[in-house]
Amino acid sequence: MSFVGGGSDLPSYYRKYGGAVLSTAIDKYVYISINRKFDGGIRLAYSKTEEVTRLEDIEHELLRAAFEMTGMRGGVEITTTADIPSRGTGLGSSSTFSVGLLNAIAAYSGVHASAADLAARACEVEIERCHQPIGKQDQYAAAFGGFNVIEFNPDDSVSVSPIIMRRDIRDLLEQRIIVFYTGITRSASAILSAQSVESGSDNDKQAALKRMVELVYVMRDELSQGHVDSFGHILHENWSLKKTLTSGISTPAIDEWYAQGMGAGALGGKLLGAGQGGFMMFYAPRERHEDIANAVGLRQVRFGFEPLGSRILFYNPL
Repeated sequence: MSFVGGGSDLPSYYRKYGGAVLSTAIDKYVYISINRKFDGGIRLAYSKTEEVTRLEDIEHELLRAAFEMTGMRGGVEITTTADIPSRGTGLGSSSTFSVGLLNAIAAYSGVHASAADLAARACEVEIERCHQPIGKQDQYAAAFGGFNVIEFNPDDSVSVSPIIMRRDIRDLLEQRIIVFYTGITRSASAILSAQSVESGSDNDKQAALKRMVELVYVMRDELSQGHVDSFGHILHENWSLKKTLTSGISTPAIDEWYAQGMGAGALGGKLLGAGQGGFMMFYAPRERHEDIANAVGLRQVRFGFEPLGSRILFYNPL
């Protein structure tokens, strides 16, 4: 769940200016199991099932790229399940899948993978091998877990620093966030491609992104000082700036839902992810949540913060 700075993790921007986001992992999961398959074939079960004998016949591009990168061959069965839809929700599901898949493959191969290694390799799979026009924040959030500032440096290195705040502030923040599912899923690729081109050449877009990166550190400092209501006001400024990055980020329906939520007592909010659909989040006092839910009329989905990143739950060596 990314709060501030989204878009600055695209290489067209951070390689020039450096980028940063403030985000948290959440308690919704992708579960991946990998096991030896006795007949030497490859069976992959996700939203569909594939049974193939050659790597090049794998249809799922992330699975195929991960097999190629890690040197996996036949004789394996991989199954996946997820708590939320795997694509188009704005919650980093695809990158979470990539991180978890690489973690499972490493364990299956008898190799320990650090969070930094998993995130970097997931970026390689998605961005370099599959040529997806996405940023790096989701991979690092899934690999490291926790509530962090993630910084993207011009030399392509990435730094992850936890937010230092009191436990009661963290709990209050978690209680005051309310999230709704818009019912709309979409591919982020077109939005991010347009944003990447515009942020790389348009001075106004670059100025908006620079301010969004500044807000990362403003929010970090406000939370560290216990000023929890500043969170909502910073969210609102960030969302206002994000909508200027490219025309495809919001829609009339999203603008209406946002206005309804703010009118019902929210102090700020944003659409999670690249834009156009997925989940909408608001920050508001708990006593305003019912009014906000009634005003927007969308399905509420409950989330909690997750302190841990990708991890192996069960390991039975071959």
